[in-house]
Amino acid sequence: MKPAIRTNVSHLLQQAALLQGAAPAVTFKDTTYSYTELWQRVCAFAAGLAATGLRRDDRVAVALDKRLETVVAIFGTTTAGGVIVPVNPLLRPPQVAHILSDCSARVLVTSSDRWTQLRECLHEKASIRHVLLIDETSGMDDLHGPGRCEMHQWTQLFSDETAAPPRIATVDCDMAAILYTSGSTGKPKGVVLSHRNMIVGAESVSQYLGNTPDDTILSVLPLSFDAGLSQLTTAFNSGAHVVLMNYLLPGDVIRLCERHKVTGITGVPPFWTQVANLSWPPGVAAGLRYFANTGGRMPKATLDRLRASFPTTLPYLMYGLTEAFRSTYLDPAEIDRRPDSIGKAIPNAEILVVRPDGSRCAPGEQGELVHRGPLVALGYWNDPERTAERFRPLPGALTGSRMSEIAVFSGDTVFADEDGFLYFVGRRDEMIKTSGYRVSPTEIEEVAYATGLVRGAVALGVDDPLLGQRIVLAASPLDDKLDVTALLTAFKQQVPQYMVPSSVIEMASIPINPNGKFDRVLLREQLAS
Repeated sequence: MKPAIRTNVSHLLQQAALLQGAAPAVTFKDTTYSYTELWQRVCAFAAGLAATGLRRDDRVAVALDKRLETVVAIFGTTTAGGVIVPVNPLLRPPQVAHILSDCSARVLVTSSDRWTQLRECLHEKASIRHVLLIDETSGMDDLHGPGRCEMHQWTQLFSDETAAPPRIATVDCDMAAILYTSGSTGKPKGVVLSHRNMIVGAESVSQYLGNTPDDTILSVLPLSFDAGLSQLTTAFNSGAHVVLMNYLLPGDVIRLCERHKVTGITGVPPFWTQVANLSWPPGVAAGLRYFANTGGRMPKATLDRLRASFPTTLPYLMYGLTEAFRSTYLDPAEIDRRPDSIGKAIPNAEILVVRPDGSRCAPGEQGELVHRGPLVALGYWNDPERTAERFRPLPGALTGSRMSEIAVFSGDTVFADEDGFLYFVGRRDEMIKTSGYRVSPTEIEEVAYATGLVRGAVALGVDDPLLGQRIVLAASPLDDKLDVTALLTAFKQQVPQYMVPSSVIEMASIPINPNGKFDRVLLREQLAS
């Protein structure tokens, strides 16, 4: 019936189709695919990809919002032996072009509108060989891209929905996905996940959340997020039903929960802050079995309001790294006793707190959080230097006849109490965590410099009760006066809204440290005062 050993993430879906084929798997708007229907479409898509000449480990980028075609493309790619690269739909064309170039994507799945905007940013030598448009369009000749791009329509790949998927012998350590996340030095970096990472992650999360076929999960996070993608794998592992939502208005959450009898939601703090202020019908609130938070600490006032609205609902507070898929969660039974804790390691993971020399910290002693186990990613795509910095041998691991185990060093400072519960202290690097996103200060600064309006620019994250952090840009003008309106207008044209500075502070000169670099520490102190 089911694969003896699950070595490909698509086996999660295949197994669910075999065990409960008629059950609903995924819904978008008014259309629902059962597990059997979804698996048939995934197999047909995989066969269509193989017909284009897709080879094992070729990258397939999916630049779409959440919809049924997105889910089919993700699991069809892994079924065909390819590597899925989900692209955040909020990214601007230049950022998408960087991702496609960086991972040398061979196939792009997108819409005609997005392709029209994107193709102008692609170089003639772009790696893309096949562009698959999900919407029907009569002007395919007018949509040709650079180089040797071949254009395809979605229906072309589904001429035979009974097609068997290609026989690709994957092993669980093969690449399955590349998730792009902002790096502290500028351009987004690709975190490479194996099939093993994604399968074990699905098993782990569904275990502590207690997911079953009776669950209906509302998918509100982007599928380019590790936590958003985990909503699909977790649901398919447990045979649950996923309802896709492209989040715009808080009121739509209530409407979908009521319509589909949603039992579980995972979101980021800004989402929960909006949801907590809604007036929930008692019947809808009572049907929600759990809510989970990730992507930053949830404000206590927000958590209190949510618990008042959902008195019978289990709250799960989670901490995760893209480089390790998920890491810790706080048992709902501990919320009142340890409201500031990020909990303990999730199943199938071990979390260490270590000193700079690699030795273990004592209870109460601050150190770096290190994650070990089968969820540790394969590294950063095409970046051995940064991979070597973050993915290192496990402190105290055996050496000699066996290879040292590789763990991921988070860069986050934490401490553990006497009972082993972990508490987040802060980050070593300058990454800004806003609205659930990790934003690179360097990337913000590069946009400012590109406008030609500033002589100097430093982006900082300032604590914010709703966003986690808000982005503040300190800038010195190139001329006598800084045109803040023009600067912010340029940002809105170049980057997603969550990356636009909330405020710009004009300074005649930005402080410099003895090494000749902008003194971020002093600047932060000045802004605070």
